[in-house]
Amino acid sequence: MKVLQFTIPVAHDKTIIVQKDVLPHFYPHLHRHEEIQLTWVQKGEGTLIAENNMHAFRHNEIFWLGANQPHLFKNDPSYFSGRGKKTIQSLNIFFNPDGKLGPVFNLEELKNIKAFLNKYQHGFKLPEIMVAEVAACMLRIQQARPVDQFIHFIEMLKLLQAAPQLEPLVSGSKLSSVSDHEGLRIGHIYNYIMQHYDTDIMLEDIAKHAHMTPQAFCRYFKKHTRLTFVAFLNEVRINEACKKLADGTYDSISTVAYHCGFNSITNFNRVFKTVTGKSPRDYVREYSLPGLD
Repeated sequence: MKVLQFTIPVAHDKTIIVQKDVLPHFYPHLHRHEEIQLTWVQKGEGTLIAENNMHAFRHNEIFWLGANQPHLFKNDPSYFSGRGKKTIQSLNIFFNPDGKLGPVFNLEELKNIKAFLNKYQHGFKLPEIMVAEVAACMLRIQQARPVDQFIHFIEMLKLLQAAPQLEPLVSGSKLSSVSDHEGLRIGHIYNYIMQHYDTDIMLEDIAKHAHMTPQAFCRYFKKHTRLTFVAFLNEVRINEACKKLADGTYDSISTVAYHCGFNSITNFNRVFKTVTGKSPRDYVREYSLPGLD
C-alpha cells in the first residue's frame, strides 16, 4: 500500500538516523518510508496501525516497522481534546537496508543479520523481557559518536537477531500497492473509524465519508484491506476494549463494552472471543484486575 511516502531528513554523511520526539501526539496520518523504523515509546498510549492490523501501545514498549510498511501511531482521543497537556516521547532509529548500508549487510559476517532483516519485513513488537536491554542499546546509539554509534548499532541488531521467535505485526503477505490518492483515501477511512468507533457507525455513514455508494465501498474496502468493514470495525473496538480492561479504570466489563460501541454484552463477548481467542473475563484475569465482571 502506497501511503504518504515520507522522506526521513538526514545529513548526507549519515546512514543511521536517530530521532528523539517530544510532541503533543504522534504524527496522525498513515505513512511509509524506505527506512526500517525502530520506535521506543517512552511516553504515550494509543493504537498502532500496521498495514491492516491493530496493536495497542503504551509507554515503555518497542516496535520494529519494516521498510515501506504503512503505519500510524494513533494516540487516544484525550491527546486531541485540547483540555489536557498530554505529550508523547519516543526514541526512533531509522536505517535503509537497501541504501548505503546495503553492501555492509551483504558481507558474509553479517549474513545472519541480513536474514533477520528479510524475515521481519512485517515488523514486530519486542517482548517485554527484552525491552530494557534493547532500550539501553538505543540510548548508547543516540549518545555515541559516529564510529561508536555504528558499532552499537550492529551490536543491537545482533541482539535482536538472536532473540527467540518474534510475532510479526502483520500475518500473511503484504498488501498490494495502490496509488498515493488511494492511500490517502484509505488513511481518511481509517481515521474516521478510529474517531467514531464508540458510536453506531452505519455502512451508509462511512460510505458517504468516502464518497462512495455502500456497495462500492464494501468492495473497495475489502480489496485494499482484505477485511470487511464490519470485521475491521470490530477489531478497532475490541482493541480499544482491551486497553480499557487492562487499565482497570472501568467498573465492569459491560461498561467497557458499551463505551466501545457495542449495544449488547452478548455480542461483545462473542466478538471479543473471535478477535482475541479468549473471553473478556479470561482477559481480565490475565491482568489480575479484581472487581471487573
